[in-house]
Amino acid sequence: MSATEYPPAPGLMRTPSYSHAAVASGARTIYTAGQVAVDENGALVGSGDLEAQTKQVMANLGKALTAGGASFADVVKITTYVVDYKPEMRAVIGKVRGEFFAGRAAPPASTLVGVAALAAPEWLVEIEAIAVVD
Repeated sequence: MSATEYPPAPGLMRTPSYSHAAVASGARTIYTAGQVAVDENGALVGSGDLEAQTKQVMANLGKALTAGGASFADVVKITTYVVDYKPEMRAVIGKVRGEFFAGRAAPPASTLVGVAALAAPEWLVEIEAIAVVD
């Protein structure tokens, strides 16, 4: 990616865990499908454990990005869906997610959505990303 800039957002609260806007330039855009907490054999990882599921989801997201020729450094937007969302869940997800975005000048633009259910009843979290690379 030739440049990803996170412009100041006048009048918006500064946040350490996401950017309000991302401006990206590059030759290719990669859109991942929502990733869930299953291993390569389709087995659930972290039954009933939001932190364990989020770690598996982020690992899967990294694999999907790599397949598209991107990495977490190239992500400009991330969307997280959480079943039966409660405010205390944000810290759990943010801690795990932060490990994967460590070392960046600024985090990607982000949206977190509480949902009633995902495609399978045992899934607690699903995350999709958009990345831009040269």
